[in-house]
Amino acid sequence: MKKILLVEDDPFLIDIYTTKLREENFKVVVADNGDRALELIEKEKPDLVLLDIVLPNKDGWEILKEIKAKNNKIKVIILSNLGQKEEVEKGLNLGAEKYLIKSNFTPSEVVEEIKKLI
Repeated sequence: MKKILLVEDDPFLIDIYTTKLREENFKVVVADNGDRALELIEKEKPDLVLLDIVLPNKDGWEILKEIKAKNNKIKVIILSNLGQKEEVEKGLNLGAEKYLIKSNFTPSEVVEEIKKLI
């Protein structure tokens, strides 16, 4: 069973994505802030990180930089409301496999994007 670390601070979105991913037989671990995300990456060794950018403690940019500095094998999909061209380019340049804008993808479509990667 593939393991997904969902890094999101909105309880409503955590519930939706956790439910959707579990329905598709993924093991889901949740971090609701940047510090917790980094702890869980070390402890849980997820196959993929679904990463929001705007988070308490450390933002998604810092988390992405640390993931890529330590272990390039973990795939990262950014799932954010930040949709400016510069932000998308920044995310991809820092090593994210994909950059999905929350308002442009349904949870089912996000799951399909995850399945394409792992």
